[in-house]
Amino acid sequence: MEFQPVEAPKQSHAHAVADALAGSVSGLALGRLASLAAWIASVQGKDVPGPFVRPRAVVVAGNHGVAARGLSAWATDAGATQAEELRAGGGPAHAAARLAGASLRFVDDYLDAPTGAIDVEPAISPEVWEAALAAGAEVADSEIDSGADLIIPGDIGVGNTTVVAAVYGTFTRTEPVKAIGRGSGINDNVWKVKAAAVRDAMFRVRGFRDDTERVCAELTGPDFAFLVGLIARAAARRTPVLIGEAYPATAAYVAERLAPGVKAWLIAGQVTAEPAHVGWLEALDLKPVLALEMKTGQGAGALAALPQLNLAAELAGEVLAEGSSRSV
Repeated sequence: MEFQPVEAPKQSHAHAVADALAGSVSGLALGRLASLAAWIASVQGKDVPGPFVRPRAVVVAGNHGVAARGLSAWATDAGATQAEELRAGGGPAHAAARLAGASLRFVDDYLDAPTGAIDVEPAISPEVWEAALAAGAEVADSEIDSGADLIIPGDIGVGNTTVVAAVYGTFTRTEPVKAIGRGSGINDNVWKVKAAAVRDAMFRVRGFRDDTERVCAELTGPDFAFLVGLIARAAARRTPVLIGEAYPATAAYVAERLAPGVKAWLIAGQVTAEPAHVGWLEALDLKPVLALEMKTGQGAGALAALPQLNLAAELAGEVLAEGSSRSV
């Protein structure tokens, strides 16, 4: 899959909204909602922002061979259990999507896909990486062609934060012990197991750590490649992406490395305590809408922020309409 630099949204729309809101008492009273409204206007290409009318969550399930090391508070079959809940219309993602007015697509193609334990072997081959990357792009095209005006990536997978820490440590030259968080809520003993796995994984790829796609094929999985393709293609199609958890945030960072300019189409719904999550948002110049520290996954943290974005657009629209009527 070829990547090209992504064209940024026109800032004239953001500036128009920001200036108009700054010129009124009601606009100033919106606080940070005003800057969110300005961003929404820019990605919508409008001088008056509107709520997202067809937000679409895309949740992808995966697995990691390294999870067999016992480095998560979750059992290794937890991903399959969560997948069953989603298929039945349950789980945090469906609940959050219903409340936020979004619809959801669940991709379970990679739930049982074989992946190597990254501390001793590659996760997947370059060919599997490329195929999953293209699949994510195809899903983005399908959703956008069907009318989606906001993409919300989510994930399911035991060991996801181990992968996140390994990728973060590799690309930022951060020591393993500083790249690792508590993930699903692990204790000190499990943290040591996780630290050793991340250390060994980073050591394996040290000789080619500037080769983005090769590192990701070695350390991630097809579900991660899918998310990278989904995010990169959405940005290329001028469709904004709402990021909520550490795994999609890592995929967003990789998408930006491969297709510079992606970050202009991103907004962070929330942030967790994972060092990599905090680091990626800083690298992408993203300030989270909420600080929920949700570790639920499935895109639930991002979906929790969606009503705030729509509120920002609604309130800004009212203020701008009032200003327009007064000038007539």
